[in-house]
Amino acid sequence: MRRRAEKKWDGSGGQADQALGRSRGGFGTKLHGGCNGLGQPVELVLTAGQESDVGQAEALLAGHAPEAVVADKGYDKEALAGAIEARGAAAAIPTRKNSKEPRAADPHLYRERNLVERFWARAKQFRRVATRYEKKAANFLAFAWVAALVVMME
Repeated sequence: MRRRAEKKWDGSGGQADQALGRSRGGFGTKLHGGCNGLGQPVELVLTAGQESDVGQAEALLAGHAPEAVVADKGYDKEALAGAIEARGAAAAIPTRKNSKEPRAADPHLYRERNLVERFWARAKQFRRVATRYEKKAANFLAFAWVAALVVMME
């Protein structure tokens, strides 16, 4: 009978270090990405399948000074919108329909989100990005960057 890898004495190792986790779709990994205004990726973050999108927003924005942040409803959080506006950027993040206090999002700015969606559609043409074959998280993230570079050169 196979078991999952044991953690080391210092707490490292195991499935958590390899960005593997359970989600509604089963056992998997999430690849979060931030793109510039041309639809080119500037940041890629790899997490376990059960991690939320909004929890990775700070990691995607770290080290960048965007003029506007356009994201889908998965990134809807008042604290995030406030942090984005404190940086001097506009937040075009629509609120979820069950939100108590709806926030207005600029529809013309939100329309630019299709650049990111088109990047992911092209990146997922690579089977290794769409279905993770690598055991190690570093190898999978490296190939995701290679696919992103190929997409940018097209």
